[in-house]
Amino acid sequence: MAAPGTFLMAVLLFLCGPGPYPAAAHSHPGVECVLFNEEYMICTWGSREMPTVNYSLFYWYKNASDKEVECKRYLQDQGVRVGCYFEQNELIQFQPFHVLINASVGGKTLKIPSKRMELQDLVKPAAPVNLTIRNMSNNQLQLTWASPYPRDKCLEHAVKYKSNKDTSWTELSVNGDVFSLPSVDYEKSYTFYVRSKINKYCGRTQFWSEWSVPVIWGSNSTSKGMVEEQLYWFGIRTVLVPIASCLLLLVLVILLVRMERVWVILMPRIPNPSKNFDELFITHNGNFQEWAGVPKDVVESFKPNYSENICYVTELPPKDSHEPLWDSSNHAPPPMPAPPVAPW
Repeated sequence: MAAPGTFLMAVLLFLCGPGPYPAAAHSHPGVECVLFNEEYMICTWGSREMPTVNYSLFYWYKNASDKEVECKRYLQDQGVRVGCYFEQNELIQFQPFHVLINASVGGKTLKIPSKRMELQDLVKPAAPVNLTIRNMSNNQLQLTWASPYPRDKCLEHAVKYKSNKDTSWTELSVNGDVFSLPSVDYEKSYTFYVRSKINKYCGRTQFWSEWSVPVIWGSNSTSKGMVEEQLYWFGIRTVLVPIASCLLLLVLVILLVRMERVWVILMPRIPNPSKNFDELFITHNGNFQEWAGVPKDVVESFKPNYSENICYVTELPPKDSHEPLWDSSNHAPPPMPAPPVAPW
């Protein structure tokens, strides 16, 4: 079932774009149906003149059901029916499709049948998308694209292109979704369009898709790409490089601080005791007892409170000598005896 957005878009395209409109009541309107990309179908009737009466559309398939079914969604212009919108689940391909239009004129009903139609011959594919150009070797360009049509094998394509120095377009038929331009001039820019149509193996439709969104290659696009690339690298040099440098410096500082902490934990430094003894030598002038807080009575108890006489020690004379001992009261010791003289 088609989405509501698809139905509204189809109505807007029908009302804003060119298309057949109903004629006056006395004219016999024809009917034209287009199956868009096998997703939905729109049938319109009449000429471009403003309609004055409403028309009703009935349809049926010869081999599916002989019962006529009225259109469920009419397209209107200023309150007058000008077309019918068919959802995907209402469409059957490869079956004869018949339409009957009823016109009420002066109290009379006119039945105007249409000719027999085959839905596979009414398909209008969607425009190709994702056009891509690759620069091949030997100055050759390769154009590729994709198609939203569900059966891409049933499509044939047309490519039109021209350079900025050409006055007319060159249009070529292409089988497949690849087009090669054998020789290009790098001093020129080239514009490419692609459109599609159901090939003869899948239907006899003459409806081409709309032209795709153009793709441009050449000097203008190349220079634009170079400017964008230069701006890209300029942004990297002026913004990303300084930011990355600052982040790297911050990471290095953090790692250095953490490594210093680890080194202090693994190899602790020997403390310097000089600061702890500043009070001993500056305030207490080297007095350890006072700096250590030793009580004065304990300090006095360690001082000597007695005196000793001086004792003199002398050498005793030999036992066979009769000389009196030297008295300490004498001021000078007695003279030593002269040694004996040997006889001649």
